[in-house]
Amino acid sequence: MITLTDKTAEALKTWVPAMRESYIAQRIEAGERPESARTAGTGQMDQLFPGDVPAEGQHVMDAVLDGEVVGTLWMGRPFGGDETMWFVFYVEIDPAHRGRGLGRAVMQAAEAWTAEHGGTRVGLSVMGPNTVARSLYDSLGYEVMATGMYKDL
Repeated sequence: MITLTDKTAEALKTWVPAMRESYIAQRIEAGERPESARTAGTGQMDQLFPGDVPAEGQHVMDAVLDGEVVGTLWMGRPFGGDETMWFVFYVEIDPAHRGRGLGRAVMQAAEAWTAEHGGTRVGLSVMGPNTVARSLYDSLGYEVMATGMYKDL
């Protein structure tokens, strides 16, 4: 069974800057122009992690199985302030632990965590190229709220 524990302040010192760069890279991979991705991604991360510290309502947690950290989950309040929803900003299973159903287990732990924190809805966004994650979320019953598309000319 997966348990979720808050990342330490020390761990966040390296995680936040790495997450910022990863997020910008994902935006670019999904089709956003690099300068726009850097501006928007940096602005959002600075809002959610001012001074590289989680803002109120942001929770970065280790996913732990049998005493071993197997991944990371970042839950937070979504932009827009819906008090009934918690948002999965980021979830990742460490490469050495993939292919064992742990992504599903972490998402189920996220759902339980949301209920424990008074939420009735879990939201998330997934970049278009991430078909593995999209398939997992579909299998867990997540509904598509919007689809953004583009075509380079």
